[in-house]
Amino acid sequence: MSNEQILSSDGVPLEVSLKKAERRNKIRAVLLVAPLFLFVLIIYVFPIGDMLFRSVDDRMITKMLPKTFKAMEQWDGKELPEEPVYGALYEDLSYLKKTKTYGKIIARLNYEKSGFSSLIKKTVRKISKFEEGNYKEQFIKVHKRWGQLDYLIALKNTAPKWSYAKYLKGLDLKFDQDRNIIQVPEDRRIHKILWIRTLNVAFWVTVFCFCLAYPISHLLATLPMKYSNLLMICVLLPFWTSLLVRTSSWMVLLQQQGPINDLIVWIGFAADDNRPELMYNVIGTFVAMTQILLPFMVLPLYSVMKTISPSLMRAGKSLGGTPFTTFLKIYFPLTIPGIGAGCLLVFILSIGYYITPALVGGASGSLISNIIAYHMKSSLDWAFASALGTMLLVGVLTIYWIYNKLVGIDNIKLG
Repeated sequence: MSNEQILSSDGVPLEVSLKKAERRNKIRAVLLVAPLFLFVLIIYVFPIGDMLFRSVDDRMITKMLPKTFKAMEQWDGKELPEEPVYGALYEDLSYLKKTKTYGKIIARLNYEKSGFSSLIKKTVRKISKFEEGNYKEQFIKVHKRWGQLDYLIALKNTAPKWSYAKYLKGLDLKFDQDRNIIQVPEDRRIHKILWIRTLNVAFWVTVFCFCLAYPISHLLATLPMKYSNLLMICVLLPFWTSLLVRTSSWMVLLQQQGPINDLIVWIGFAADDNRPELMYNVIGTFVAMTQILLPFMVLPLYSVMKTISPSLMRAGKSLGGTPFTTFLKIYFPLTIPGIGAGCLLVFILSIGYYITPALVGGASGSLISNIIAYHMKSSLDWAFASALGTMLLVGVLTIYWIYNKLVGIDNIKLG
């Protein structure tokens, strides 16, 4: 048996030549994929990582008041701290005033307990007049809140560098002075209501979209091609119009003196002086979101229905089945992959919807996404907004996981 190696045309062993060619192909594939990978990394992975980091990062106060927290380590929080704590606070605030960086701690402490903003500002203005020693009395003289135990406890609660307090706040919970988890006062429990409202709106918008989209999709799939294409253009037309324009149109239609209310009065369903409120509430959110998200339900259903042969229905009828029985036992089960894709898509989009609830829903129709936007743009509590965003992301992933367990993600079809 010959042991001679097979050579390529250039005299290189064939095995070596094949390995070089394979290596070149791999490098070429990596170079082609690298721009997309970097794009996903920069646009998607890094922002989510930063969001997760911000939601638990609480090092800013600890870094800016190091001596104060060092002195507070021995304080049990049962009564006002002793002189060393106030002395350390004096040194830290004096340094922050000198470097003009005390403004950074005001907002963070005010999130912990309302009233810290005026407390810190007034103290910093007068701290240069403090005499050496007896700092506790001087702090309380400047502002009586330095003599209130709850403010000192709130300051101490910001000591941990990493905290999940923002996640508790998103569920209307908080830490007490002993670091036990308790509910916030009843008049401040708004976030659980928002979470329930968000899930409720997402669920019912999905149901409404399914009820409207199923017959539309069936009609599109069974009509002759020339009519089907025309109706499909009507379905896709909203995609060619700005979301803001469509939402603004609903504001015109749903207002009390708008066309829909005029029609209700003309038909006789309501008196002219008792027109129903269709905007700035949950009703307006339902109506506008259902119309806007309807195409996302129609397209998956249509793409699946188009692949179902009409002969299957005829075969079912020829075997003695009624139209309803044939539909229920033959046609409907075949459309389940499209139903799953449409419902999952619409539900996930509904959970994170922002513009439509903000404009049409008003205060009583706003969702959790509107609160996230508020804390990002108005209150500038980015840590809390990041925590709410992370909770929303985890909720969406949980829904996706449950769907995969119950139905199977492989059964989703988009066409």
